[in-house]
Amino acid sequence: MKKGVVYLVGAGPGDPGLISVKGKEILNYADCIIYDYLAEKSLLDELNCELIYVGKEGSNHTLKQDEINELIASKALEGKTVVRLKGGDPFIFGRGGEEAEILSRQGIPFVIIPGISSIYSAPAYAGIPLTHRDFANAFEVISGHRRSDSDDTEDVNFPDYNPEKTFVFLMGMMNLKHICKTLIEEKSFPPDTPVGIISWGTRPEQRVVTSTLSKIHEAVNKEKLTPPAIIIIGGVVSLREKLRWFDSQPLFGKKIVVTRTRSQSSKLLKMLSSLGAKGIEFPTIEIKKIEDMSPLRNSLSDIEKYNWIIFTSQNAINIFFEELFAFGKDSRALRNTKIAVIGRASGDELKQYGLIPDIMPKKFVAESLLEEFEKHNIANQKILIPCSTDARTTLKDGLTKMGAVVDRIHIYNAAKPSYEDETLMKNIKDADMITFTSSSTVTNFFSICSGTNAAIASIGPVTTDTIIKHGFAPSITAEEYTIEGLVDAIVGFYS
Repeated sequence: MKKGVVYLVGAGPGDPGLISVKGKEILNYADCIIYDYLAEKSLLDELNCELIYVGKEGSNHTLKQDEINELIASKALEGKTVVRLKGGDPFIFGRGGEEAEILSRQGIPFVIIPGISSIYSAPAYAGIPLTHRDFANAFEVISGHRRSDSDDTEDVNFPDYNPEKTFVFLMGMMNLKHICKTLIEEKSFPPDTPVGIISWGTRPEQRVVTSTLSKIHEAVNKEKLTPPAIIIIGGVVSLREKLRWFDSQPLFGKKIVVTRTRSQSSKLLKMLSSLGAKGIEFPTIEIKKIEDMSPLRNSLSDIEKYNWIIFTSQNAINIFFEELFAFGKDSRALRNTKIAVIGRASGDELKQYGLIPDIMPKKFVAESLLEEFEKHNIANQKILIPCSTDARTTLKDGLTKMGAVVDRIHIYNAAKPSYEDETLMKNIKDADMITFTSSSTVTNFFSICSGTNAAIASIGPVTTDTIIKHGFAPSITAEEYTIEGLVDAIVGFYS
């Protein structure tokens, strides 16, 4: 069998946005991904290839390094495209060089895709520059522990003191007391040298402790800081309070659950992440087209007869146009038909098909849209409402009272997904806030989870009513019923 190829890819320090474009791209082509403890797991979401975890946490190793080397080579010899996904950079304290040596010996082709190292990225997220003209013109990086196969005579390769250098220790937390003691007693480091320790750098879980070389061990114990962590020693640490930015963001460290469909959640997740939150994706609805689309197709065959079409969601828009195109028609078929939408997101989605809504109410609820229609004479006019099976009948009832002839056609339903992921369910339980963007997300969430102690954020009054019916009181109801409005309300709540 033809040999495969191995890509040694640096996943970056933790923030999933810090993987390289090339590294992210190659994940989509992999047949097998062999990944580490420090490789951000969200990078693997929605990938359908074989995933093998070989993480090492302190002294707890899933596989020994020799076994990992053998695994990588064996998968490549099966003819597979293999990605070895490593935290940080594969060639910086990552044993990527050893893995590449094995591949070279066996004649297996490989590619190195560098990654952003925690050496400089974690300090940058903590507001600590490794070099600064007033403090340090160089930096030195040291492994903070000995090789596992070393004898008792070997020790950390301790640096000599230089007031114009920054010293970075990796993998040194378990050895912190010994490192500090040796630097002071044997390497002439002043006891009051500033030290910063960054745990889980670049992630929403990031924690930073600063002190002096003589007191940092005590401070770390008091704050119960744990690995993985990076140790920064030198005058640059004193800039931390002035330059800290990541953990000063308004939602920093908050665990916020997003219950939208997977296809719709990305915008909300990105906005929350940009403000420092840890977004937990937990889709509570799956959009499924109705099997029998004949009612809609009958309407599409004579679409010109409708004076109005009303879209109440982005899902309705996309499914409607998918069927319209399959019918052999396009947006020109609606040239004599006016269109109304509920919500800015639906209005923006409509623009993707070259159309601008004639009506979009200021408040994104059915009642507000009915108020807009009261300004128009719609008696005897024909109106099409393609919607979900569980949509409220408010629109049809109100328009019918105004004398309109309304065809309300169900084109999709919001099904409830099933979950068996224990880790995900624990994250939901530990969350600070749950966000709901529709009544369907509320109903399905509480049928999956019996309850929550987290704060609850609702996108608008209709969703809030559904939350209350389930016996919970939302902490937030957005004033503007949009994703942007919901995020603004969450920021205001935590401010």
